[in-house]
Amino acid sequence: MDTSRNDLLGELAADASLEHSDFLVQAAAQLDKFLDANADRISDLGGLVLIDDEVDYLAIAADLTFRSRSRYLDEATGKWMSETEVIENAAELIELYNLADVFAAFAEASKTEAGLEAEPTGTEDLLKTADVAPEDTVSLEENPYAGAADEWAAGHEYEEAPENEEEAAERLYDLALAFQERSQQTEADLLEQFETAASALTSVLGDLMVVDDEDERLTLRANGSFVAEVVPEDEAEAGKWRKLGSPDEIVEFYDPTDVFGDLADTLAEAFPSLGEPAGAHAEDEGEEAEGEADEAEEDDESADEEEGEPSDEDDGDRR
Repeated sequence: MDTSRNDLLGELAADASLEHSDFLVQAAAQLDKFLDANADRISDLGGLVLIDDEVDYLAIAADLTFRSRSRYLDEATGKWMSETEVIENAAELIELYNLADVFAAFAEASKTEAGLEAEPTGTEDLLKTADVAPEDTVSLEENPYAGAADEWAAGHEYEEAPENEEEAAERLYDLALAFQERSQQTEADLLEQFETAASALTSVLGDLMVVDDEDERLTLRANGSFVAEVVPEDEAEAGKWRKLGSPDEIVEFYDPTDVFGDLADTLAEAFPSLGEPAGAHAEDEGEEAEGEADEAEEDDESADEEEGEPSDEDDGDRR
């Protein structure tokens, strides 16, 4: 009887696996169809951020590749960790995200980008009918992980004043590190949004070397993403290079303001006309042509004067 039961379970698992594979294929085909139909719109928009919350980030670039980042709280260190990856096609995305959620994210992100208000749900009327106070409800849109983060932060708020300077310094130290992490996450989000918007342009320009020094190299790749190699200060003597492949890693060493400024300088060096105000190039060409015309006119006048005035030798012959 055990053998028969195991056979049934094996057949059930095999059928489920086949259905799962078939579902992924059909879902990927459906998403591909949607992307093909809207490729021009997505390209014109320069990409779109679909999901952006505490634990998940998903964006589609102008070239129809996706960027995904997940965040989780490392129980061992008590720090938030993040993982970023580029998803090249729909089949890979469907293995990570529910197709219905992806389409819903497209709809919500498009409305948000267009500045449209959320559709009314009648929730307030229902609450009044049920005699339920809004403060007694729980929003389904609230992120449970964000709530856990708030609780963690609340645990570091002290009602009592520090007893001495050392305790005050310890609390301030923890606070500084917490805000440093928050700042770096904000900066990483900014870099990711830039990468999504820039991918359609970098695909034309190709790889751009933004910084190339003895101890650091920063490149904006043709797919719109930043990559870098640096020699950390503690590894300077050994000359050991560290590769930075995600925004979270890059902001540990780079300020996004400096990154964008260096990129602008690099482009201005490669294309000198970028630094000129609109119409300046045409104006310079016009001034140059006008100057050449004036010089030619002066040459003609000099030539006429030379022909009209007799030379000393001619004067001597006539006398």
